Amino acid sequence: MSQPDDESQEALKRLQDRLDTFDGQRAPKAETGGSAESSMGDGYRLLGEVIGGVLGGLGLGWVVDHFAHTTPFGMVIGLLLGTAASAYAAVKSAERMGRAAAKKGD
Repeated sequence: MSQPDDESQEALKRLQDRLDTFDGQRAPKAETGGSAESSMGDGYRLLGEVIGGVLGGLGLGWVVDHFAHTTPFGMVIGLLLGTAASAYAAVKSAERMGRAAAKKGD
């Protein structure tokens, strides 16, 4: 607050300093404002890894079945391997995202 004996320019300078300090405190939060979009993108990335792994395993199993004439076994084994690979990739990605979020929070 301005003092009665201060000139108006000095009061304006103090007010500007306070405003700069306030803006400086708000600036880091504004830079991380895209965290909801980033989190949603990470979620879609994890979903893509899981679905891609399962479908990739099924596709490879189908190719093996088609050329080796082992109809159900290639797809079943491909499904199991694709599911395991996608779960492993999703867990690794989630751990990496968790470390990045913890580092960003500090």
